[in-house]
Amino acid sequence: MSQGYNPFQIAQQQFNSVAEKIGLESGVRDLLRQPSRILEFTIPVRMDDGSTKVFTAFRVQHNDARGPAKGGIRFHPHETLDTVKALAMWMTWKTAVVDIPLGGGKGGVICDPQGMSLGEQERLCRGYIRQVYKIIGPLNDVPAPDIMTNAQHMLWMMDEYEAITGARYPGVITGKPVGMGGSLGRTEATGFGVVFTLREALRNLGIDIKKTTASIQGFGNVAEYAARKYSELGGAVIAVSCWCREDNCSYTFREKDGIDVAKLASIKNSFGSIDKDKAREMGFEILPGQEWLAQEVDILMPCALENQLTSETFKKVGPSVKVICEGANGPTTPDCDELIKQRGIFLIPDFLCNAGGVTCSYFEHIQCNMNYFWSKEEVFEKLDFKMTSAFKAVYELAKEKNLYMRDAAYCIAIDRVAKAVKLRGWI
Repeated sequence: MSQGYNPFQIAQQQFNSVAEKIGLESGVRDLLRQPSRILEFTIPVRMDDGSTKVFTAFRVQHNDARGPAKGGIRFHPHETLDTVKALAMWMTWKTAVVDIPLGGGKGGVICDPQGMSLGEQERLCRGYIRQVYKIIGPLNDVPAPDIMTNAQHMLWMMDEYEAITGARYPGVITGKPVGMGGSLGRTEATGFGVVFTLREALRNLGIDIKKTTASIQGFGNVAEYAARKYSELGGAVIAVSCWCREDNCSYTFREKDGIDVAKLASIKNSFGSIDKDKAREMGFEILPGQEWLAQEVDILMPCALENQLTSETFKKVGPSVKVICEGANGPTTPDCDELIKQRGIFLIPDFLCNAGGVTCSYFEHIQCNMNYFWSKEEVFEKLDFKMTSAFKAVYELAKEKNLYMRDAAYCIAIDRVAKAVKLRGWI
């Protein structure tokens, strides 16, 4: 998963750089460089064939000075504790940069749900909650879906938590099905948020979105709905790259005149993999996975895993690229950041760009706790306002101080968390 780069070391390196710039006190710096709590545990699961398989899992809480920890649970065969620690740290900055009263957490299980039956997945979900129920809850740590987890997984987890505690706690977890405590708009939220920030970036750069093209890595919820909203605003997606489990590699699907996103979505599975045989029948060009980087487009949207834009892969990026939107968490390594700066490409950093997901999770949390639910239009209106306001604050600071957008976003987020820590008297 890390391809030679350690995501937690990268997260710390990014933090250290900005902490130095803003002169953060050593005590606060030492506190925020590490998670406040790490839980590593095993989950025995009875498989359908009668055997028992033991899975390794994690829950990390980075910081909760601004509110309950918040962060998804990932199912991935190559999950690592360092990845989860990095994501929990990034989530602290993400909730802070969009100014919602939550902290940062993350969870993960080393497994491949694509090779498990629904019954096995349910037993795994319930086993996870039995191990973490003492440290999660609507007022202290609120999980959510992430890579290869979905609304059904979240509902099983909520049900197990309620069975253990003997009461109804719909606010214990977000990303649930609509009608069972889920919020309208949650499915689209992260992808739409990516494009709301892109829209603002292009507006400030004086670029007409209707005259732009984009290439996207990934085709899960984030990438699909980013592609849908971007197309709706007049942009043309010409390439999409995603993983093929059967061939154990990725492919890039290209349509030079612009992809019909709904048509491509009709041949993907629930894990975001596209059926390449059907794609070929539909007339898509099928290229090697890394070719999404080499397309002559204005915008790159890495919306899959971390460490995809490195000093090596960046060599493929063509001269036409003007904007990089980080829909994924940690897709760019620090050495690649330097190359992006040299090329003058405008970057929308991950914990700002993809914060639409946690923002809508926050909306779901509010709705569950007050037992009153909003219309989809109201959710999108509030999401647009939050994402636009956050982008504006980061952009204005970057312009005023002549900062790289990632550094500007970190300055705002770290300052907000540091103030909360100090006001609480922790330091």
